[in-house]
Amino acid sequence: ISMEFRNLSKVYQDVISDICHKMGVGMAEFLEKKVDSQHEWDKYCHYVAGLVGIGLSRLFSASELEDPVVGQDTELANSMGLFLQKTNIIRDYLEDQQEGREFWPREVWSRYAKKLSDLAKPENIDMAVQCLNELITNALHHVPDVLTYLSRLKNQSVFNFCAIPQVMAIATLAACYNNKQVFRGVVKIRKGQAVTLMMDATNIQAVKAIMYQYVEEIYQKIPSTDPSSNKTQQVIATIRAMSLPGGPITSRHHYSPIYLSCAMLLAALSWQYLSTISKATEEYVQAGEN
Repeated sequence: ISMEFRNLSKVYQDVISDICHKMGVGMAEFLEKKVDSQHEWDKYCHYVAGLVGIGLSRLFSASELEDPVVGQDTELANSMGLFLQKTNIIRDYLEDQQEGREFWPREVWSRYAKKLSDLAKPENIDMAVQCLNELITNALHHVPDVLTYLSRLKNQSVFNFCAIPQVMAIATLAACYNNKQVFRGVVKIRKGQAVTLMMDATNIQAVKAIMYQYVEEIYQKIPSTDPSSNKTQQVIATIRAMSLPGGPITSRHHYSPIYLSCAMLLAALSWQYLSTISKATEEYVQAGEN
């Protein structure tokens, strides 16, 4: 790794060293405390995934594959990472509980249970699902930033790399929303569904259509008695407005990729990369707590 790093141009070295330093300092901070507030949830997700989004965006711009604004707008790049990380944390509730990890913010789950582990008890399933829905609603607030970010990309490979994990995340949240199975086992999108998303998410209009499809799926499942129902409906209305043809996003035209198989492989690797970072970070934090 050190040799490969030294072979890079200085402009890339500077980005990588800066991001790795910030990530290390941030991860060390959470070795000594748990995720309590929603602000700290955002902060933790920033350290382990938002910084990845910011670093990659700076590399896209430094390579001149993308315009300077892609690397300069750190807020949008951060949201790209936070949306993926929050999706992983929400989906992995039971696995994390079984491994002794806690990443759901106390500020939210404490309104539904005395201990986070109590949400997995059958007698608490109704409150558990309400807590789940509130966290999914929180994560959905990043989708407008995701759409704006993707609308700025002009390189096809970069677009595929960035877009495919995002559409997989929205599909995962749609599968998890109001779903008791999150507290009983693993909720994952089907492999065929994943392949279809990889093949379809090749331009901004297609991504907007996919986002629209899955937020509509969530909308149809919103219980009228859910405490977060109004907030969920509001954020979905915002996403709908951005996802409709002629919405407020100014998009670039993208040609269909010539090497679709390569794009799919790239997307799969990027998704696996972010998942691996998430798991490695969780294990690191757990090791520190022990």
